[in-house]
Amino acid sequence: DSDWRDVSTGLFFAAQLSKLCEAGVRVVWIRGNHDAVSQIRRSVRLPEKVIELRADRAETRVFDELGVAVHGRSFAVRDVTEDLSAAYPERVAGALNVGLLHTALEGRAGHDRYAPCRVESLVNRGYEYWALGHVHQREVVHAEPYVVFSGNLQGRHAREVGEKGATLVSFEGDRISSVEHRALDVVRWAEVLVSTTSAQSLDDVLGAAQQGLARAAEAAQGRLLAFRVKLSGPTLLDAQLRASRDRLHEELCSLSYGVGGAGAWLEKLVLGTEPLAQTSALGDDALAEIDRALADLLQTEAPEALGDYLGDLSRKLPSEVLELVPELRSPTAELMNELSRDVRSLLRERLQTGQDGA
Repeated sequence: DSDWRDVSTGLFFAAQLSKLCEAGVRVVWIRGNHDAVSQIRRSVRLPEKVIELRADRAETRVFDELGVAVHGRSFAVRDVTEDLSAAYPERVAGALNVGLLHTALEGRAGHDRYAPCRVESLVNRGYEYWALGHVHQREVVHAEPYVVFSGNLQGRHAREVGEKGATLVSFEGDRISSVEHRALDVVRWAEVLVSTTSAQSLDDVLGAAQQGLARAAEAAQGRLLAFRVKLSGPTLLDAQLRASRDRLHEELCSLSYGVGGAGAWLEKLVLGTEPLAQTSALGDDALAEIDRALADLLQTEAPEALGDYLGDLSRKLPSEVLELVPELRSPTAELMNELSRDVRSLLRERLQTGQDGA
């Protein structure tokens, strides 16, 4: 199955490179951790004009007709822990020097520390431009000379939000005149954050979500919008929101149908709310003790252990139930944490309601 995916991705990659070559665009590329030489079991032949830089050492390709020298080195293996840039060739005089490097520099949140190096070392190499890969978020790390993560062309999931695309570099001689971001993504991921602290009803929450969705759709500029809604903050509605999770999901899907452009798709609803009265004690009686004991249990009991309990229960449930909630077949730590918060919030409301009516 993984071989099939590798070949399918490779065929698409080769087809897009062919389009560039047909348009007269010179292509030079390097491999990174995902497509390191040792990782690829079945390769797809790329167009003859595409240049792949070596993996055993850094090399330079000079394009005299363009006045450009490209330096780089591919990953031979997935886990490269050495500073590859230290052995990059010297600058070619009279040309615009571009360094290709797959790296996390001295570290970037959410990314493994492959081919670590210091920004100062890249700057001192004397190249006019460093095109960095590996980090999916666009970042201009340094200017004059430029050190740039262009990011990926398309956000892959809900954590890769905002514009995605390429960086267009214009130059005259060996001087860079402009560095511009060009958005190329066809689907725009967004996170719609909704504070529920001042909400008095579910309609208030849905109204705030609708406003956030409208802003996200406008920012998507006519692209298909894939969005995640996250409700957060202390609120009197915490238990009601958790008990109405399915209704909220349906209402948010309905809101997405009214989005213009290419439309919108609700990827997930996340409830990050908490009871408004969480810091106030329920009392000193047995009901308050139950609430405190449950809070301690959820803080100390490992989600994996709770998952085991739920796994045992799921094996006893009818297949019809498991078809409606397939997550119960293999409960994750994330699911267990979410269910735990639901249980405590709903039980706390029941305890509070019982005290108020006593």
